[in-house]
Amino acid sequence: MRKPAPSVTPNTWEFLRDAMIKPTGFREYDARWKYPDDINLPGITALGLGLGTQMQRRGIEPVIAVGNDYREYSLSVKNALILGLMQAGIHVKDIGPAVSPMAYFAQFHLNAPAVAMITASHNPNGWTGVKMGFERPLTHGPDEMSELRDIVLNNEGQPAKGGGYEFVDGVREAYLDDLVGDFKMTRKLKVVCATGNGTASAFGPELFERLGVEVVPSHNTLDYDFPNYNPNPEAMEMLHDMAVSVKASGADFALGFDGDGDRCGVVDDEGEEIFADKVGVIMARDLSKIYANATFVADVKSTGLFAADPVLQANGVTADYWKTGHSHMKRRVKELGALAGFEKSGHYFLAEPIGRGYDCGMRVAVEICKLMDRNPDMSMSDLREALPITYATPTMSPYCADEEKYAVLDRIVAKLCAKHDAGEPLARRAIKQIITVNGARVILDNGSWGLVRASSNTPNLVVVCESAESDEEMRAIFADLDAVIRTEPLVGDYDQTI
Repeated sequence: MRKPAPSVTPNTWEFLRDAMIKPTGFREYDARWKYPDDINLPGITALGLGLGTQMQRRGIEPVIAVGNDYREYSLSVKNALILGLMQAGIHVKDIGPAVSPMAYFAQFHLNAPAVAMITASHNPNGWTGVKMGFERPLTHGPDEMSELRDIVLNNEGQPAKGGGYEFVDGVREAYLDDLVGDFKMTRKLKVVCATGNGTASAFGPELFERLGVEVVPSHNTLDYDFPNYNPNPEAMEMLHDMAVSVKASGADFALGFDGDGDRCGVVDDEGEEIFADKVGVIMARDLSKIYANATFVADVKSTGLFAADPVLQANGVTADYWKTGHSHMKRRVKELGALAGFEKSGHYFLAEPIGRGYDCGMRVAVEICKLMDRNPDMSMSDLREALPITYATPTMSPYCADEEKYAVLDRIVAKLCAKHDAGEPLARRAIKQIITVNGARVILDNGSWGLVRASSNTPNLVVVCESAESDEEMRAIFADLDAVIRTEPLVGDYDQTI
């Protein structure tokens, strides 16, 4: 096989023969490309050969569970990956169409040492990618992704004998059985199930029915054209649509799932969108009553309440702020033996004895229903209003090319640190501290903060701000932070803003 090329002209003989892989598709903790602009099917096969070679080099039993999300081209991409895996001597257990957490579940259910899930996650149509892992419940981190990239791009993939294929039926039903167990609601709940016509449409409504929850359907017909909106519960477009459904139906709340079902968004009974980090605080309050002195991990985009909330403090909670990204968070939860991890994007990592440590939007839905069952006199808005008030922006993502964003971020972080060192204020307040574990989280003297980091999945920076005091201060933090960001001409427009 030829060494993969970074680009091959479409509609040519070579495009149907030679592997094309844009190097920037190998990201921090999964692989993601525009398809077929940045990777073609021979490139996907080279990726499969490289992944299989990585397994063989590490001495991992050559068996892998493989699934795909519900997009028009995902089956073709999966079959191309499987071909490469089999060339590397790997036995493939194909579980068919799946949400990502069903693929993670399959590792346990089928006792498979490895997993590869074909998905573009919450990215819009035109994207594809692979989430993969060898050590349950973890997925590839930067070290594993760097190793895989070098194997693939340097054409080090090694064909081997022994590859095989089998289709394994029934994993979806086993996954749903595992989620529900013998639990049934004792209070009546009416819940909007929003799936944006994505893969979770094949799971969410049935899951709620099994729990004994009345379902208000919202775009639950599978349609890989995504005719209503791109399923992404971090995007205000989806959250606003969920709010309209709640108000129209009189539902108790709405739960929305992203394109591959590993994230969950929440809108309460009053139509208020509750960002996932605040939902995490609500869940942590409830769980810390059951599990004393628990440790919770929160990503750097999340609210400061995990450390500051008086209820969590009274329950002996230890809060740990860590790098954004599902692979980073899973690994941190496991390292610390934490009960759960929470990410502002809507990834929740519920570990034993609640879950298995991987991010599963469906598991979150089950646990939210159980939480409501344990608090029969409380509405979702009651739980929201019980939290200390903070004022937070949504996640905002200005464009910055993949090839440029990390260097741009380094310069922005240096400028912010220089402001701190010089004693300059932000939003008319002193900068108390800058945490640089993942970009720069600029913490002010009253606990308010602003964050800028590089997106691991798309050609963007990521900006989030939170004030402990007022909406006005939150907007001032954003204005001053954005002023520093705008000193970099390679940063473009925001996808959404305040």
